[in-house]
Amino acid sequence: MLIPDSLQYIALMAACLVLTLPLEFLFGARVYRRPLRLVQTLLVTLLVFSIWDVIAIGAGMWSYSERFTSGIMLPFGLPLEEIIFFIVIPICAILTYEAVGRVFQLVRALARRGRTTTGGRS
Repeated sequence: MLIPDSLQYIALMAACLVLTLPLEFLFGARVYRRPLRLVQTLLVTLLVFSIWDVIAIGAGMWSYSERFTSGIMLPFGLPLEEIIFFIVIPICAILTYEAVGRVFQLVRALARRGRTTTGGRS
């Protein structure tokens, strides 16, 4: 099944969310379990990068392909896909960061436990 060009970007963002979702459950990333913290983080990202994009668009330094966007335009000339990007990519990054941190915590705990059971000797 081929995805129309105008929906490929949205499909890519959906794939990013689906591929990182297991990090929440397999590694206990606790990103979706702290919704207020997540929303606060996303609002900062949305605000800063939306302003950045609006300035770049207004200065003629940045534009979007009509072929690869849905045609749904938000205020100040931002396509829907750009807002989706500013939400999805930080979520994926935070999930990855938290999951890696949890893995390191587990490895350190296992290493400490190993030193404790051997009496601190190698």
